Order: sequence, then C-alpha cells, then structure tokens
Amino acid sequence: MMPHNQHGPQSFTVGVMGLDDRARWDDFVQRCPDATFFHRAGWQRVIETAFGHPSWFLYAEAEGKIHAILPLAQVNSLLFGNSLSSLPFCVYGGIAATDPAAADAVDRAAQALAARLGVDHLEYRQLRSRHPDWLARNIYATFRKPLLADPEHNLLAIPRKHRAMVRKGMGFGLSSHIDADTARFFDCYADSVHRLGTPVFSRRYFGVLQQEFGDDCEVLSIEHAGKAVSSVLSFHFRGEIIPYYGGGGAAARALAANDFMYWEVMRRACEDGCRLFDFGRGKYGTGSFAFKKNWGFEPQPLHYECQLHRASRLRDVQPLNPRFQLLIKAWRLLPLSLANALGPHIVRQLG
Repeated sequence: MMPHNQHGPQSFTVGVMGLDDRARWDDFVQRCPDATFFHRAGWQRVIETAFGHPSWFLYAEAEGKIHAILPLAQVNSLLFGNSLSSLPFCVYGGIAATDPAAADAVDRAAQALAARLGVDHLEYRQLRSRHPDWLARNIYATFRKPLLADPEHNLLAIPRKHRAMVRKGMGFGLSSHIDADTARFFDCYADSVHRLGTPVFSRRYFGVLQQEFGDDCEVLSIEHAGKAVSSVLSFHFRGEIIPYYGGGGAAARALAANDFMYWEVMRRACEDGCRLFDFGRGKYGTGSFAFKKNWGFEPQPLHYECQLHRASRLRDVQPLNPRFQLLIKAWRLLPLSLANALGPHIVRQLG
C-alpha cells in the first residue's frame, strides 16, 4: 500500500492491484461510467505475458471499497524511449473514478511513480481531458455511434457509397463465421498490415487476448468460396462492440470484404442486443480515419496527455513522421514470413 491521501472528508489509500484484487477491480470497472474495456484487470496479464512490460494497476480505496483506478504499464525502449502509460497498446485508459478525491489520489501516485522510475514521460489516454496543462498528442480521434434496434435500419444509416460496398460483398456470396481461435484472423491481419508497411503483433499476443477475455474477445472471419478473405477481432463490453484488429488478404479489396466484414460485426452485434458500435481510433489524415468517417461516424477527439519527466520533449514515433517513410517502404518489400518474424520485436517497443 502507498501512503494515505487526505482530501476532504474521506481518506483514501492507494494500492497496487494483486491477484486477490482482480475480482473487485473488475467489479468497479463494470459499474464505473468512466471505465472502458481497456481498464479491465486482464490487461495486466496480457501486457506482462505477451510483451514482458512491467505494470502497476493503481486503485484508491476507502473502507475497503474502490473509488478510482488507473492501470499503468512501462515501455522502456532504446529506440523509442521510456514511458509510463495508461495504457500501452490500448485506445483508451487514464483514470476511471466515482469520486474526484480518489481520482486525485491515484493521479498523484502515478506522477510519483513516474518520477521514481525515471521515465521520459507519463501518458494518459482518455476520452476527456484531465490535464490541459500537460503536453498533448492531438493526433487521434475515436468513432463511436449508438446502434439502432433493427439491423436493416443500421444498414440504411450507412452512407450510400459504403452501403453499396456492403451490398457488393453480399452479391459476391460472402459469408461470416465466428472462429474458435485466431489462426485465420492472424493470416488476414498479417497480410494486411504488411502491405501497409506496419510491423505485426505476434500470434501469441492474439492468443493471450482470447485466453484472457474469453467470450468477450470474438473473432469473425469472412469467407469466399470456403476461404477466409478478411477477419476481425472484436471486444464486447457493457453493451458495446469494439472491432479492434482487422484486415484482409489480397482478394479482400476486389470482393468488398472489409466493408462487408464490418457490416457483419454490426449486424450480429445488433441482433445480440449491443447498443453501441465503437469503431476505435483513427489518426487524422490517414485512410483509416477517412474510412470510419465515411461510414457515417463523427470523429470525437481523443486526449492523449503527457507529463514530461526526464525528457525535454516528446519523441515523434508515429508512422506519418517523414523520417520513417523509407523504412515503411523497405518493410513492404520484406518477405511476409520475415516481416512476421521481425515485427513482434519492434511493435512491443512502441506501445
């Protein structure tokens, strides 16, 4: 336990989540309006097992009851710097709280931890700004939209161009199937990111996600003539569906398989009673951003706020940085098998 934090009428103790705290941590996540899927306790095991990064999942409690949480993990890379973030590899993070004083307690504890670790910076990834005085990475927006009760109404709500692409996929006889494992997904995903010049996550990472989150981690593959041409891994959380990783092989574009794939995620989610479709983040000025916006989703700015510690400035490690363009072009030229072998060693350092 960390020292008590006095603020107002109640005293909060800040602790670090252990195995015995996981159930009450997740109970808090389920009932806290600020919490997201990426606040779940399982991310600690995912990040430590799949990437080997140390983590500190902080909570503030009073009288045995949790009032605020802040999951943190450290990525220490010679290439890309030393950071403490909430949360690496996740779209959302930051503080989730039901009491402002408890939120302040974990906030102070996180800043003290960052100073003690000697990291370059501390980063919170949030839907709403908490520290406008910190440096901001204003490069991402998220795309979230309520689902209508009738699947056909959701189809009609898709703008005409992409609705036509969905119907084009239907015309090619595409069909969707829930997969029991991530094998077909990984092949589609790895092919797709390689063509974009992006390092791939490891097969093991996706297996750990599925093992940790069970039925809340779902793989849907799109088949044509019995073969998977695109696939997506989605998360379920409190009535939300979050298609998080996806991609298609070489045939996906000609078959309109990606549009059909996201429609099938939406249709199935609607039939399962989901109330919100979270398309995840997109980086301003990219094809991913345009694709999601053109599906009829309004971009909502994400607040990635950084407090400098040892560093004097933030490193620009984004693919849009002109310094990385030659590397991206070279990566595309690598054989897929070599890119799949090397990619995980690079991407684990990015966070």
